[in-house]
Amino acid sequence: MYSNILVPVLFDDDARIQKALEVARTLATPDGRITVMHVMEDVPGYAMRYLSDDFMKTAGDAIEAQLKDLAATLPNARGVLIHGHSGRSILEYAREHETDLIVIASHRPGMQDLVLGSTATQITRHAPAAVHVLR
Repeated sequence: MYSNILVPVLFDDDARIQKALEVARTLATPDGRITVMHVMEDVPGYAMRYLSDDFMKTAGDAIEAQLKDLAATLPNARGVLIHGHSGRSILEYAREHETDLIVIASHRPGMQDLVLGSTATQITRHAPAAVHVLR
C-alpha cells in the first residue's frame, strides 16, 4: 500500500485514465493522497502565431476543471496542472513531493518510441519511486 500516489494523465483515452485511477484507489492506504496530474507542454513560438491570445489560458482552465472532476472521484485526491516537458516534469514533481508510487498508462510502443522514447519509458527508467505501468 502507498501513501502518496501520482497519476499523470493524458486526455486522449478516457478508459485508460479510469483504469489508472482505479489502480491508484486500490493501491492507496486508507489515508493515502492521490494526485491526478497533467503536464501542459509549451506550444512552439511559430505555432503560437496561429492561436488566439487567450488560447493557453482557456486550455489550461479547461484542463484544470477536468482534473478537478477526476480527483473528485477518489478519496483524498487533488488535481494538479503543471507546465513543461512531460517526462522531466513528472519526475521532478515526484521527487519534490516525495511520491512513493507513480501510476502511468502507456501506449503500445511503436517505431517512433525506439528513437525518441515515450514518457512512460522515461518515467520507469528514472523514477524516484515505484512505478505501475498500465497497458
